[in-house]
Amino acid sequence: MIRLDGPAGPYTPPPAWATPELLADAIRIAATRAHIDGPEVNGRASSFVFGKQIDTRIIRSSAFQAGTTITEGKVAGYVAKYATKGTEAATGTLDHRLKRITDLWFESVPEHAARMIRTAWALGSRDDLKHLNLRKWAHMLGFRGHFSTKTRAYSTTLGALRAARAAWHRRHTPPPSPTTLVLAHWAYDGTGLTPDLERLAALIDGDPTRAEAVTADA
Repeated sequence: MIRLDGPAGPYTPPPAWATPELLADAIRIAATRAHIDGPEVNGRASSFVFGKQIDTRIIRSSAFQAGTTITEGKVAGYVAKYATKGTEAATGTLDHRLKRITDLWFESVPEHAARMIRTAWALGSRDDLKHLNLRKWAHMLGFRGHFSTKTRAYSTTLGALRAARAAWHRRHTPPPSPTTLVLAHWAYDGTGLTPDLERLAALIDGDPTRAEAVTADA
């Protein structure tokens, strides 16, 4: 979701020339020119760019409910609808980390995603890529970040959401049940066997003299 605000901030309208169509064209042009230089693998330099399948759409009132105005709640619902469409089902990523790459054999993962996971695992063994922690995040195809970024002025932050969830749990979690504290006192009683155990030990040892002496002492 990309929007163009006014010069004074997110609560001011954009200039008249900043139409949705102009913003959509700018997004398409930026996607074709953006690139990131990747690592050199086996003597070949790599570069990461957007693919040709770029679908930029303008969100209008009709995209939510016919004839109604756009509200923050509807924008959030619209984004959530498409953001959750392609998680595990589309990309084939797992919801847990892999301890060994052989664990991938027991997972139901599409072959394309499995190849990307194995590639991330293999690249994770390279010394020049250790800082990327690719094996730790191989189940996410090597990507350890969040699927979206948000502006603080218009939306919210992950930290604020975590704080809200923690506050909700504190309000709805029942207090812990009272515990019983048990104090035990230990005292030294003695060393050795009791007379009965001493007699049994003598019989097991097979020493009749010792057994008779123990019996006489008892």
